[in-house]
Amino acid sequence: MYKFYETGFRNQPLSLKEKFQNISFFYIMLIVVLASIGVVMLYSAANGNWSPWALNQLIRFGLAFMIMIILALIDIRFLMRYAYLFYFASLILLVAVEVGGHVGMGAQRWINLGFMKLQPSEIMKITLVLALARYFHSTSLQTIETTKGIIIPALMVMIPAFLVMTQPDLGTALMLVFTAGAIFFAVGVQLWKFGIVLVSVLLSLPVVWSLLHEYQQNRVLTFLNPERDPLGAGYHIIQSKIALGSGGMFGKGFLKGTQSHLNFLPEKHTDFIFTMLSEEFGMIGAVFVVGLNLLIIVASFVFALRSTSYFGKLAAIGLATNFFLYVMINISMVLGLIPVVGVPLPLISYGGTVIVSVMVSFGIILSVNINRNINIGKD
Repeated sequence: MYKFYETGFRNQPLSLKEKFQNISFFYIMLIVVLASIGVVMLYSAANGNWSPWALNQLIRFGLAFMIMIILALIDIRFLMRYAYLFYFASLILLVAVEVGGHVGMGAQRWINLGFMKLQPSEIMKITLVLALARYFHSTSLQTIETTKGIIIPALMVMIPAFLVMTQPDLGTALMLVFTAGAIFFAVGVQLWKFGIVLVSVLLSLPVVWSLLHEYQQNRVLTFLNPERDPLGAGYHIIQSKIALGSGGMFGKGFLKGTQSHLNFLPEKHTDFIFTMLSEEFGMIGAVFVVGLNLLIIVASFVFALRSTSYFGKLAAIGLATNFFLYVMINISMVLGLIPVVGVPLPLISYGGTVIVSVMVSFGIILSVNINRNINIGKD
């Protein structure tokens, strides 16, 4: 399994100059352009004002950008060495949320730090990927192919997913499971095991349905028939579709979206910001944003394939999958293709922890690409 990865290794760490030479400035440019669109849309969401969202988002992006560059220039062996420590620290934070987390909008998902509200589940999305990448990096294919060999990584996924579910945050829990599933698939876990999991999930749906909170059940029922409660649970998605359709091909123009600026569109600065963008800039603007996200996703997977270390390859695959899920779930949600699950559009939706976690992911992916020929070893 590892024979392919034993060629092209470099034992000595790269100099700072070599790291800057290997950094992908095109990748960074895509990120900056996407974040700039987010600031512009938050300026529009506030009816042409920098407060309360656009300026805060710009400051947060600036700080997160510096974190991304620092992580990009860090030795990837440092990330692997402390991957388990990062994972268990995130797990402790999830438990802390259960014990005394901040409650907002009916959910207990945050730790109030005073200057910002930290959402540990967003951190777990990153540390889980790093922990799984380290585990599989040090494990042989023969072990992975046994049922016993995937019990430990399965528990590493199930424990945080369960804690996130109890907050309750079904969308984030599913993202943890699907991201881990992509890593399991990449390392060669047999398809029949995925089949068993799928059948088990389908058979347990009646039980899962009974355990869902009433608002979660309403989201599913509203997805199937938004008109059943047009002024209640179905209001968000109905207004979202109206705004999307009214934008047409070229949109109504910047600051001229009627659905958003007349406050018919709820959560226009967070989960439904893509709808506002589509109303103001039309299908052309929407396709441009989707294209930017696709370029970032494709580049991330290319970096993963170029890495000669198994840890780097799996870390980049996991983080790229996580970003893809953000984009896919949010856009599908506002289009009415899936139930509303409260997943933001990264770098465009307003949010502190999300923008930092996404930029940390980009920093690690850049580090994987910069250190693509570094010999990591098995420990």
